[in-house]
Amino acid sequence: MIKSSVSNCPVPSEQQPLNEYEELKSSWLFRDCTLTWDKFIVKIAWIWFLSALVAGPVVATSFHPNTQIVQFLLCSLAGSSIGVVLSLVRLYLGWSYVRDRLASPIIFYEESGWYDGQTWVKPQEVLMRDRLIVTYEIQPIIRRLQFTFVGLAVLFVAGTIVWHIV
Repeated sequence: MIKSSVSNCPVPSEQQPLNEYEELKSSWLFRDCTLTWDKFIVKIAWIWFLSALVAGPVVATSFHPNTQIVQFLLCSLAGSSIGVVLSLVRLYLGWSYVRDRLASPIIFYEESGWYDGQTWVKPQEVLMRDRLIVTYEIQPIIRRLQFTFVGLAVLFVAGTIVWHIV
């Protein structure tokens, strides 16, 4: 069943891409991506710190903090980055999903369950509105997350170099 009228939009409200975007934007983890760079980095640092509370004791079993401080610090930082990477992957996948739903001219939705999927063709004005949201709201968030991944990769490479020097 393909419909094309805005007034006759058959997509349930919780599955409409604009509503999915608004819900994602207001959820506690995903709204952190919309903050300024410095506030975003502080949130990432908090995730890193909380992950370090788990990684530190685990690393201390292999590298004693009093005698092997450099190895202990490098492994603790690398181990605690796992929590950051998992959080960033979750953020990236969530924002990418909403971006793809907004940018798509055809929306797949379920009326009452997994067995009765339908499609709806967006009218041109809805498609243009959604693509503007993608361009000006979501793409900067996606770029920020990609840049953060690159920054983590650079830190990991730098840590590896320091590890081999020490």
